[in-house]
Amino acid sequence: MAKKTLRTLVGASLLAAAGLVQAQEPATVAITQIVEHPALDAVYQGVKDELAEQGYKEGDNLTVMHESAQGNAAIASQIARKFVGESPDVIVAIATPSAQTVAAAARNIPVVFSAVTDPVGAKLVKSWDKPGANITGVSDMLPIDKHLDMLQRVMPDAKHIGTVYNPGEANAVSLVEMLQEKLEARGLTLEKAAATKTSEVLGAARSLVGKADAIYLTTDNTVISAAEAVVSVGERADIPVFAADTATVERGAVAAMGFDYYNHGRQTGKMVLRVLQGTKPADIPVETMSTLDLFVNPAAAERMGITLSDDLIAEAKEVVKSDK
Repeated sequence: MAKKTLRTLVGASLLAAAGLVQAQEPATVAITQIVEHPALDAVYQGVKDELAEQGYKEGDNLTVMHESAQGNAAIASQIARKFVGESPDVIVAIATPSAQTVAAAARNIPVVFSAVTDPVGAKLVKSWDKPGANITGVSDMLPIDKHLDMLQRVMPDAKHIGTVYNPGEANAVSLVEMLQEKLEARGLTLEKAAATKTSEVLGAARSLVGKADAIYLTTDNTVISAAEAVVSVGERADIPVFAADTATVERGAVAAMGFDYYNHGRQTGKMVLRVLQGTKPADIPVETMSTLDLFVNPAAAERMGITLSDDLIAEAKEVVKSDK
């Protein structure tokens, strides 16, 4: 019995040592994101921090390649081809446009996407439960009904809701279609304004003046990159601006109910770790985030002609203080 116990302990020790060696094997992770803005930057940082916590430290046993396409789809394609040529262990693609270009270029390299709203609609995976091929990831599908509940709680008399979106981004189109369906079910109308690049966001927002009682911004990367332009229109025209991304509240939106994109990145990092340890992306179901946080900006609300209730402010995880 004693010998058997000793053999068991030795075996367990060898397995633990093997696991440690495996965790310390050098790895190369290439990370591409469509544009730099607070939410996507937080995803990037979250991925790196999660890998570091699990034993993969940049400059030690981890090499990280990171590039931003600066909102340009052609540059995103160039980055994807460059990364494929480098043959990393995993490619992380942040946001739908980057994920689509990587998926088209990387046939034999594992891909983990992050901050992709509708991976099935974007033709990245076959299904949420069985992604297939060499790609899986974490989705930031929005709980639009809860967002509209919040908006109507603040503005119960609002009938026309405006939004600015990029019709060339699959993620944005899916969200606007969903938004229109949800609004119509509530007897409300959607006023759409298109912006195919960040320089067009201001003009698109101005086109909503006189049409929209409030503006709701999804996680459209083109628009969020220029969120301040929409906020400036809202302040001048007394049109409250609500957002799906909590980081936009710090940039001047009235309120947002969403999840922490840094935690989104940490969750993505956990998935990257599984791939590095040998699990095939095809065998990892697409994941989503479930915890929602309310952020409010009472000063921004005042600048846009409304006052947030004390009850709503009390419920917020974070009350942003921004005085101009």
